[in-house]
Amino acid sequence: MTDQTITVRFFARLREELGTEQLTLPAEGDQSVSDLLATLASRGGSWAQLQGSQPVMIAINQAMAKPDAPVRAGDEVAFFPPVTGG
Repeated sequence: MTDQTITVRFFARLREELGTEQLTLPAEGDQSVSDLLATLASRGGSWAQLQGSQPVMIAINQAMAKPDAPVRAGDEVAFFPPVTGG
C-alpha cells in the first residue's frame, strides 16, 4: 500500500512562528501547492501568513516549485522564507 499522506515541513522563521517543524496531512486528489497553502491558511492565526503578503519559497521533494505545482501522495512539501545574501 502506498503512502496516502503529504509531509509538510517548515523552516527558519516559519517554523518558529507556526510552532511546528513538520505536519503530516492526508493527500487529496488533484491538489496544487496553492490548494495546500489555502488549507493551511484556513487554520487562522499565524497560519494565515502562508497566503499573506510575505513571500514564501516552496520545494517539493527537495526541488524548487511554483504555487501551481501538483502535490501528490508521498510528496514532501517544504516552505521557507526567501534567502537573502549579502
